[in-house]
Amino acid sequence: MKISNYHDTEPIRDVEGVLKRDIIGTDDGAPNFTMRFFEVDTGSSTPSHSHPFEHEIFILNGKGVVVGAQGSIPIGKGSVIFIAPDEPHCIVNTGNEHLEFICVIPSPNECSTEQ
Repeated sequence: MKISNYHDTEPIRDVEGVLKRDIIGTDDGAPNFTMRFFEVDTGSSTPSHSHPFEHEIFILNGKGVVVGAQGSIPIGKGSVIFIAPDEPHCIVNTGNEHLEFICVIPSPNECSTEQ
């Protein structure tokens, strides 16, 4: 069992305006999934991308849109998002505060391409 505060995990800034923390993963003994915490600054977005695996997102705070094949769909605190394999997508912060969300993906040993 692991119990920690997400702030204990060092943030990674792959893209300007977006912080990512891999809060649970293979280093913690999780063989199947990686849980990530994202903070997206106002006016910023995750890069548009796709990957061969599904993932799930839970919005904790803020407002924005998820952009995908269905267009731009408003999201906010409490929104739950399912991204199908190979579906292009990005998350854009359209609000006045950090857009914060948890994302769950297969662990690197369960998928061929990690995003």
